[in-house]
Amino acid sequence: MEFAYDDRTVELRQRLEAFLTECVYPAEPVHHEQVAAAGDPWARPPVMAELKAQARERGLWNLFLPDARYGAGLTNLQYAPLAELTGRSPHLAPEALNCAAPDTGNMELLAEFGSEEQRKQWLMPLLAGEIRSAFCMTEPEVASSDATNIATRITRDGDHYVINGRKWWSSGAMDPRCEIFIVMGKTDPDADRHRQQSMILVPRDTPGVTVRRGMRVFGYSDAPHGGHAEIDFSDVRVPVDNLVGEEGTGFAIAQARLGPGRIHHCMRLVGMAERALELLCRRVLDRIAFGRPLAEQGVVREWIAESRVRIEQARLLVLKTAWLMDTVGNKGAHTEIQAIKIATPLMAEWVIDKAIQAYGGAGVSQDTPLAELWAAARTLRLADGPDEVHRASLARRELRRWS
Repeated sequence: MEFAYDDRTVELRQRLEAFLTECVYPAEPVHHEQVAAAGDPWARPPVMAELKAQARERGLWNLFLPDARYGAGLTNLQYAPLAELTGRSPHLAPEALNCAAPDTGNMELLAEFGSEEQRKQWLMPLLAGEIRSAFCMTEPEVASSDATNIATRITRDGDHYVINGRKWWSSGAMDPRCEIFIVMGKTDPDADRHRQQSMILVPRDTPGVTVRRGMRVFGYSDAPHGGHAEIDFSDVRVPVDNLVGEEGTGFAIAQARLGPGRIHHCMRLVGMAERALELLCRRVLDRIAFGRPLAEQGVVREWIAESRVRIEQARLLVLKTAWLMDTVGNKGAHTEIQAIKIATPLMAEWVIDKAIQAYGGAGVSQDTPLAELWAAARTLRLADGPDEVHRASLARRELRRWS
């Protein structure tokens, strides 16, 4: 594996760093002010549209898609350091570049598994940033860490499918520009447990779709990621052409979608930790307590040294995983994808926690981004599969090597 960034990555990193410094960081307080003034936690403030226009002008758009027909044509290894930089402002930068979840995973899903008509109708507007989308998989009544538990029914009725069920933590659904839901449900409960599920496209305005409420994440709306919703599907009818792929392929499609999504989260988490460590260092150099700067306290120096070690370890494992996905495919990188999904959120959570501690009361307030960063990192120990599921699976794979 070559550790040096290639010329294209270096050039894009320079452009992206300039965009963050000149546009994104100054927009952070503006974004908060505009959301507060709107009185709606899921409102999309004007500053986001401005950031998107600026990103497009700078050629920083759809960087996540390796398929050059639709995106920048970057490899996972090329995209990793760019996604890391967006993690320094995770509530603004990813969406500004049209590289925010859940749209990234949904666009990848449509690009790989969607029909030509589905791509034309939904993928192209998503690529253009004209609309947003939601991914509806998790359910409140079942342990959704085991996706085979999904209870929502998708029943064939002539030229239509009828959908009944309740979803929650449906990422993206609270964005007022969200126009399409990708819904996972059971088409054949009697089939093999991994062949019971299917994916289907449901336009938001379809009769029978009811967005019951927005879900808050540690009290935050998580609006920049489209928010999360609890949604009822009651006798929702859509044409059979809305099925993604074939009946019974929903579980496989979900796994194909979640692999890249997991590494994208981990790429951004490294950037979140870097932002927290920078804030930590700046704070302890300036803050005087008991007659000397906090930076001279031994425990603080331990935090800083340990943070650097943990960040570098996580970054190297993420880069190795990206390289494997490029060279042997997502399936060949399965072990490493699980490993980074376990290790990286824990790393970021630890580093951000130490930065919060250094800031004291300011660290848990709205005056720094640290509280939101911590909430995002802690949430990612659940999103796309909880730690315990990944640990159990990883242990089984390791044991098989010796059995």
